[in-house]
Amino acid sequence: MREIFKKGNPYIWLTASALTVCLLMICGVIVLIMMNGFGIFWPRKIVKITLHNGTVALGEIVKKEPIPYQKDSYRTKIKIGNRDVYGSDFTWIANADIVSLHFPIDAVVFERREWGNLYGFLKGFRQGETIKPLQHDTLMILLAESRGLYKKIRYIEKKEIGNINYLMEKYRLELKRLMMFPPTEKIRKKTVALNAKIDGLEKVYQEREILLNNLYKEAKEKEIVVLLADGQDKIVPIFQIIRVYAPNKMGFFSKLVFYLTKFWEFIWSEPREANTEGGIFPAIFGTVMMVIIMSIAVVPLGVLTAVYLKEYASDNMIARIVRISVSNLAGVPSIVFGIFGLGFFIYFVGGNVDKFFFPEALPAPTFGTGGILWASLTLALLTVPVVVVATEEALSSVPISLREGSYALGATKIETLWRVVIPQATPGILTGMILSMARASGEVAPLMITGVVKLAPSLPIDSHFPYIHLERKFMHLGFHIYDVGFQSPNVEAAIPMVYTTTLVLLITVLTLNLAAIVVRNKLKKWYSTRAI
Repeated sequence: MREIFKKGNPYIWLTASALTVCLLMICGVIVLIMMNGFGIFWPRKIVKITLHNGTVALGEIVKKEPIPYQKDSYRTKIKIGNRDVYGSDFTWIANADIVSLHFPIDAVVFERREWGNLYGFLKGFRQGETIKPLQHDTLMILLAESRGLYKKIRYIEKKEIGNINYLMEKYRLELKRLMMFPPTEKIRKKTVALNAKIDGLEKVYQEREILLNNLYKEAKEKEIVVLLADGQDKIVPIFQIIRVYAPNKMGFFSKLVFYLTKFWEFIWSEPREANTEGGIFPAIFGTVMMVIIMSIAVVPLGVLTAVYLKEYASDNMIARIVRISVSNLAGVPSIVFGIFGLGFFIYFVGGNVDKFFFPEALPAPTFGTGGILWASLTLALLTVPVVVVATEEALSSVPISLREGSYALGATKIETLWRVVIPQATPGILTGMILSMARASGEVAPLMITGVVKLAPSLPIDSHFPYIHLERKFMHLGFHIYDVGFQSPNVEAAIPMVYTTTLVLLITVLTLNLAAIVVRNKLKKWYSTRAI
């Protein structure tokens, strides 16, 4: 036995077993997320359940489970939707109370912009006090017109009125800035011109507002009547309906097309209904943009620090203390970095930037509040130890003979570093960057106090100069998961969104890492050839 332990075989098996357990746990989590995340867009059949007491429920079967503390008793969870009618999206039904269960072929799902799904039977088109029969093809035409009207309203609200508000605020701040100077004829003429521009914009704004009110009035005119499971009639404006589909009539390929369409909308549309429905594009965009800005900030800072510590600093007490401090920074809780970012970047740096460059906007802050720039710099500080350690290890791995050969050929220290050492160490440097990107993508705590929000009204990039607005707040996939999972007013409806958003976050991190790995491999090949 002693001979076996001497050879180290038990330790090899122990480490291999630990690695296997870790891989199984990781794969299990990923499979769980995929199983719960990929399935939410698949159209489930609509079931109609009649109970002993005469109650009728219509909806989707979500899951079945044993009733706690009751032997051989089971219950079924039904998504009944119709939240504005029943007050809840889900209900539990004991299987013993069910009299009949069938899948009506004409049952329809109405996906709405507000109040979630509506389950029922299409009764007809409402005109005044009368209800006229409505064919499916006619309903599709009305929905297409409604979507066109919705796009027109959104364009007026976001583009036209948004641009007017942007220009009016810009001119208002210019007027406020002019008031800081002594009154002169030139200042007076500029003030008159700016007031004239503001007056013109106000007239255009009133015209757009009148047009918008007319469009909303037009949108409310067309209504359909839906017969609910309990016999109630529900009047629904067509404008509020996103799509209508009958899952019990759909074949496999129809469901597949529906699934792909819903997944595409989830990726590219904006969230709605307190982030429990709709898409997550602003969160994806904010996450990717934050990681890119963080990488641009952390790589030069980390590489320069590592080069100084490895190549220039003497092996004295101060250098050792700096190395220990950098290593210990990796163990500091992320919320501490968030507090530092709030105090230093936002209040100190941002406050002084507002004071010297945006005095006309005060007391409303421009850079003196949370934004994507400060959040990115905070995460750069959080991940800089990773880059520093990885870069130092990469610099140490460069053979000393390459340095000596460079010196022998007459190169200076800086030329040797730039042309020989750093190219050879580039794969290790990029490895540190990849690790920092992976960590920054999933951080949430520092972002909560440095710029992330539940819902960002506009992206950090738009058509207004300077086009990239680093002072704006942003959405983030990690915070979106936290908000939907723990802060949602409708927790049960939000659970599928949590799994799907988590899956998208994993895919986003994987994509960013793969892109960085491809770049690393190409640079490794190019620098190696160039160094030779």
